[in-house]
Amino acid sequence: MSLPRALPRSLAGQLFAMQVVLVAAVVAGCAVFTYVSGSAQAEETATRQVTAAATAVADSPSVREAIRTPDPSAVLQPYAEKVRKDTGIAFVTIMGPDRVRWTHPDTARIGETFLGHTARALRGETFTETYTGTLGPSIRVVTPIRDGGRITGLVSAGITVERVSSQVRAQLGALGLAAGGALALGGIGTYVINARLRRHTHGMNAAELSRMHDYHQAALHAVREGLLMLDGQRRIALINDAGRELLGLPPGAVGRRVADLELPAPLTGALLASEKRVDEVHLTVDRVIVVNTRPVVGGERRGTVVTLRDHTELQALSGELDSERGFTQALRSQAHEAANRLHTVVSLIELGRAEEAVGFATAELRLAQVLTDRVVGAVAEPVLAALLLGKAAQANERGVELVLADDSLIDDGALPATLPSRDLVTILGNLIDNAVDAASEPAGGASVPDRRGAPAGRARVTVTALANDGELLLRVADTGAGVDPGDAATVFHRGWSTHGAGRGLGLALVQQAVHRGGGTVAVGGSPDGGAEFTVRLPLSPAQMPPSRTPAALVPEESTS
Repeated sequence: MSLPRALPRSLAGQLFAMQVVLVAAVVAGCAVFTYVSGSAQAEETATRQVTAAATAVADSPSVREAIRTPDPSAVLQPYAEKVRKDTGIAFVTIMGPDRVRWTHPDTARIGETFLGHTARALRGETFTETYTGTLGPSIRVVTPIRDGGRITGLVSAGITVERVSSQVRAQLGALGLAAGGALALGGIGTYVINARLRRHTHGMNAAELSRMHDYHQAALHAVREGLLMLDGQRRIALINDAGRELLGLPPGAVGRRVADLELPAPLTGALLASEKRVDEVHLTVDRVIVVNTRPVVGGERRGTVVTLRDHTELQALSGELDSERGFTQALRSQAHEAANRLHTVVSLIELGRAEEAVGFATAELRLAQVLTDRVVGAVAEPVLAALLLGKAAQANERGVELVLADDSLIDDGALPATLPSRDLVTILGNLIDNAVDAASEPAGGASVPDRRGAPAGRARVTVTALANDGELLLRVADTGAGVDPGDAATVFHRGWSTHGAGRGLGLALVQQAVHRGGGTVAVGGSPDGGAEFTVRLPLSPAQMPPSRTPAALVPEESTS
C-alpha cells in the first residue's frame, strides 16, 4: 500500500521555513559567540581583578612590616580577609618563601603548605595560573613581596572557576532571553513578509510558478492578436510579437513611454486614455488596427491592458466586396436598361420603322463595346480591367462618364507578384469612388470643358493607368470642385472628408497601400477643373526605398 505523496510546499512556505531556520541559526551562532567571548572576557576580568589585589597587597608597607614580626599571621590574617571581602575575590593568601601560609580564608589552613607553583614568583616574576587548591579550581596570581631588594614573602590572590562560571551563566540567561526575543521577532517578521508573498504568488510553489511563466511566454508568442501592457507611468511593461509587428516597434520597446513611440496622435491618445476604449479603429503607417483598452485598477491606477487586432486585410476585403456589390448593382441596372431598350427596338419594328430600330440598337452597342475594347486593349491586368469596367458602370448610373486616358497601357505581365492586386484595387477603387463623388456635384453646376477645350455635357472622371520605365502610374482626375491647397497635406488623414462625419477612410487606406508598395501619392489640380490624384509605384523591389517611410504627400501644381 503506497502512501499519498505530500503536496509540494508553496514558495512562500518554503521561504518561511528557510528564513526561520536562517534566523534560528543566526541567533544560535550569536549566542554561542557571545557565550565564548563572555567566558573569555569574564576570565580576563577575573585575572585583572586578582592581579590588582595581589600586587596591591605585595606593595603594601604594612605587609612588609608585619612579615618582620615574630607572628606575621596575627597582623596579616585580618588584613587579608578585609582585602578579600572588599575586592570580592575568593582568597588572599600571604606566605613565606618556604610556601607556609600566614593567611587563609579558612583559619584552620594557616600554617599549612601552599598548594600551587611558586618557583617563578621566587625568581621575582608575577604569573597567573589555573590551579585546583583547597577551595577547588581557581584562577590565581602569585607575586613576590620585596623588602630592600630581598624577597621576604609571596602573595597569592585568586577567584574560583565556579564563581567565574556563575557570572557567565548569569550573562547567558540574559543572552537567552534576548536571543529568544530576537528569534520571536524574526519569526513574526518573516511570517508577515511571507504572508504577503503568499498572497502575491497565490499559494503556488516554485515549480508551479515556473510552469506558469512557461505557459505565459508560450501564450504571448502564440496568440495572433497584439497584447500590450502599460504600467502606471504609461511605459510598456510587456508586449508580444504580434503587438510589436502591428505597431511597428523595435525589439527593445519594453520600458519606453508610449508618448515616445512616434505613433499617430489618435492612436497615442487611445493608449494613454484613462477610460476604457472598445473596438476603436486606428490607422498606423501601413495598417488598420482595432484597439481595445482596459485600465487595471486596484485602489490606484496600476496600468492598462491593450489588445490590438489587425483589420488591414479585412478592410481591403470590404473594399473589394463593395466594388463587387457596386458592379453587381450596375449590371442589374444595365440589365433593366437593356430590357427597356429592347422593348423600344421591338416597338419600332412593329411600327414598321426597321431602319430606325437598327440604328438605335447599334448605337447603344457601339458605345458599350468601345469602352470595353478600350479598357481590355489598354489594361491587360484582369483585376484592374474588371475594376475599371465596374466603376464605369457605377459612374454611368450616377451620371458621370468614366474615361480611360489615351496614353494608358499596362501590358500582360508588367505588374510583378510583389505588387498585390488587392492593394491596386484599394488604391484605384477608392480614388475613382472619391472622384465620382466629386464629379457628380460640380462647382456651380456649370458644364466642364474636356481636354480638347470642347464643352462637356456631363461630369467626367479620367483615369490614367500606365506601366513604363519600371514604374506604375495611376492618375485619377475629376471635374468636381477640387481640393483646397490648404487641405493638400491633410486629405490622407483618417476622418478628412467633405461629405460629413463617418467618412474619410478611403484616402487613408490609399496612403497605406501606397506605403506598403514603396511608392508616393500626391494631390493637385486637374486640367478638367477638379482634383487630380497621382500614384507612383515601383515595379521592381530594387527600386523600393530601403526604409519604408510614409508615402509622400506632395501637392502638385495644376497643369491647366
